Amino acid sequence: MSQDTVKGWQVLTMLRPNGGWIQTGNEFEGIEFLECAPITKKEYEAGFDKYESWKAKQDEAKAQAKITAQAKLAALGLTVDDLQALGL
Repeated sequence: MSQDTVKGWQVLTMLRPNGGWIQTGNEFEGIEFLECAPITKKEYEAGFDKYESWKAKQDEAKAQAKITAQAKLAALGLTVDDLQALGL
């Protein structure tokens, strides 16, 4: 994966998910680490190749969590529509 399809903020979110950084532009030199441990330029550049796989795992985990939650609701005799009707 390259910097053409994955953005720097996405890589930084993967590497430092709790934030503590700001980025101007898409280059490593535009990163300022404010409240987190800094990463190296090498880590940043390697993150572009790792992002797609990491994102797919995150999406899969989210989908599985949704399936699990829906199964728990069903066990209670509820549906997602029931929760939405309650404004939850």
